[in-house]
Amino acid sequence: MAVTGPNAEKLFYVTTPIYYVNDAPHLGHAYTTIVGDVLARWHRQRGDQVRYLTGTDEHGQKIMRTAEAHGMSPQEWCDKLVEESWKPLWTHLGIANDDFIRTTEERHVARVQEFVQELHDKGEVYRGGYEGPYCVGCEEYKTPGELLDGEGELAGQKLCPIHRRPVEILMEENYFFKLSAYAERLLAHYEEHPEFIYPESARNEVVNFVRRGLQDLSISRSTFDWGIKVPWDEKHVIYVWVDALMNYATAVGFGADQQQFDRTFPADVHLVGKDILRFHAVIWPAMLMANGLPLPGRIAANGWLMVGGEKMSKSNLTGISPHQLTDHFGVDAYRWYFLRAISFGQDGSFSWEDFSARYTSELANELGNLVSRVTAMIGRYFGGVLPDAAAPTPVERRVIDQLAKTVAEADSLIGDGLDFSGGIAAIFRFISLVNGYLTEQEPWKVAKDPSPQAQDRLATLLYTAAESLRATAVLLHPVMPDTCEKLWASLGAESSLGPIGDQLVQEAGTWGRLPAGSLVTKGEALFPRLDEKPAQ
Repeated sequence: MAVTGPNAEKLFYVTTPIYYVNDAPHLGHAYTTIVGDVLARWHRQRGDQVRYLTGTDEHGQKIMRTAEAHGMSPQEWCDKLVEESWKPLWTHLGIANDDFIRTTEERHVARVQEFVQELHDKGEVYRGGYEGPYCVGCEEYKTPGELLDGEGELAGQKLCPIHRRPVEILMEENYFFKLSAYAERLLAHYEEHPEFIYPESARNEVVNFVRRGLQDLSISRSTFDWGIKVPWDEKHVIYVWVDALMNYATAVGFGADQQQFDRTFPADVHLVGKDILRFHAVIWPAMLMANGLPLPGRIAANGWLMVGGEKMSKSNLTGISPHQLTDHFGVDAYRWYFLRAISFGQDGSFSWEDFSARYTSELANELGNLVSRVTAMIGRYFGGVLPDAAAPTPVERRVIDQLAKTVAEADSLIGDGLDFSGGIAAIFRFISLVNGYLTEQEPWKVAKDPSPQAQDRLATLLYTAAESLRATAVLLHPVMPDTCEKLWASLGAESSLGPIGDQLVQEAGTWGRLPAGSLVTKGEALFPRLDEKPAQ
């Protein structure tokens, strides 16, 4: 697609976290990845050139232990999980990422070593020792104040507050990055760029954390060897979080393709879970400052996905396979539901009952029913050929004006504000308005009057509804791509307007783009009636 947006030179660069491959992906992983996909697709339909990156984090003690438990080498385990679980799920969910980086790839390994060597050469790294409580699940040393007291069979032990599992006391010789030296520079950046950390609650948490003072960061491990070797001391491997954070740079040409790197880096938006916010909002920018590299535009932390009051995770036994939901509701409904039902940046609760209710009321009864009756009436009354409209009356003008407002609101909320739930809600308010317009104007009654005036009125009513669906398809395409492509085809829009993915969201509200004479067909129901919830 031709670049026509404001960012023709700099790519819009959005990333997900790279995910640990200690198990198959669950709903929480899929949620963040779909958020990134919708944001990337939205910006593509703004006319921006986009780079959307996701991938897997494959080093560290947690991966090593998981592989050993399955009788495999760490590399064999990672290869199996990535090829059999992670990549196939993203394909299934319609994730249109531009790249998938694995931290075991040579393009990553060599560049991480170069980055750390530069820190060492600049005097930002020194040798020392450390002893403290370590959570293998987080791959992080914990402070004593963070730990929880174990109960029951774990009584007397100290637990990680995230994984609720006992920490280990580690003592080892490490190399340290002078993180403490960057506290004031970080605080100044947070002050000058209040948008840097999103949402505000997350920003406040990070600011308070840094104000309490930072400790230097251990950036190597010497008690295991599954990781990238420290280039000047191969008895050590690079700390998995330093390794992982560097993926955002190595994937876009750091140390290998300067032109691509300059055009892409830094990221406009890093999407992260709130439990890994500090790594991204404290350690990552400090590392970039130390090596003289630009900082990302925004670190956006989504909340936890809750099931039964527990964070979605395998360790808490609340992990649910996305396939369990897509098999029942469909992929596009799945994509839509999690963005519609959960306010990005806040914790959200999933329930099968809520999904079913929203599917029926909004997707089936509102959008699906509107598409069905509009295409059916154009077929019945005009032989499937979209009629030309007469001059709009005040009731049509209300629809036209509201569409323009909806496009501006949705573009601002989704494209700039990361308020996916609010943007989708605005689009569905417009859908409800069009449904109400048809209910009030009763085209099926107007059709019974054979007079030219009545037939002109009928043509105007149905053109208004079809043109509203044209705009709706463009706005919802980043969220429900397959469904909106079907809707686009049923409106006969591709032959006159081109592929739906090439339609600019900011032009969706320009009235009259769908030409009269388009061939409109009534296809299968976009959101068919659901069977009962299958047995679990």
